[in-house]
Amino acid sequence: MIRALTAFLLVLSLLPAPAAAWGRLGHRLVASLARDGMTPAARAAALQLLEGEPEPTLAGIASWADDLRDNDPDLGKRTSKWHYVNIAEDGCVYEQTRHCRNGDCVVEAIRAQTAILADTKRPKAERLQALKFVVHFVGDVHQPLHAGYGHDKGGNDFQVNLDGITPNGGGSNLHSLWDSGMLKNTGLDEPAYLARLRALPAPTLTPGKPLPPQSVVWAEASCAIVRRTGLYPARAKIGPDYLQAWRPVAEAQLRLAGAELAATLNAALVRR
Repeated sequence: MIRALTAFLLVLSLLPAPAAAWGRLGHRLVASLARDGMTPAARAAALQLLEGEPEPTLAGIASWADDLRDNDPDLGKRTSKWHYVNIAEDGCVYEQTRHCRNGDCVVEAIRAQTAILADTKRPKAERLQALKFVVHFVGDVHQPLHAGYGHDKGGNDFQVNLDGITPNGGGSNLHSLWDSGMLKNTGLDEPAYLARLRALPAPTLTPGKPLPPQSVVWAEASCAIVRRTGLYPARAKIGPDYLQAWRPVAEAQLRLAGAELAATLNAALVRR
């Protein structure tokens, strides 16, 4: 009982604010997995763009798009809708005119920013910013609740209580649990978690050419996970059985996101 109580308190103490898919750890893991799958030429091109960054790696820029809320509030506000798309109410079938007016959703943001990244005639600063967006948004679209229901803001309004144990009598929400709680509950640090994900079977990538990115397919597949029985628990109180059932799904999505990001960057950074 004491061990279980400690684990639940750990989860809840680590749950982030509700807007950042996967949280900082998850985004860094996706970026590091992507680097594994990049060609030497694509890695070199990425490093050229990253010169001068505080941490000039894909992992180092992976959470930049979330950090805009504090570092550049105007750009953060203008791009806030680029992190998600709500399609679960419509059977997980994406329609641009219905779900993404003016290109303001993660599906079209990935397409637009990848095109900017691939255009070598654009200034380096524009391409670097596009790289930062692409690395982040490919991670976002593979977090199931970023392609979920609009009525509860992707699970942000769906309250959960881990076995009734919450700090200071407060609760949490399903989106936050998926963002970081399930990952950090393992107690693994970043290198150990990266090794864990690398040990998973190589995922099957989306058929078709990497450019334009298959972001519609990614979003619809993530949405299908949201609609699986049990992802939304029948009761607000959930226990370790929920974490045991759904953490492997989250980890498989992280692994897939890394592989799809690698394929996208390989195509965008080394044009033939």
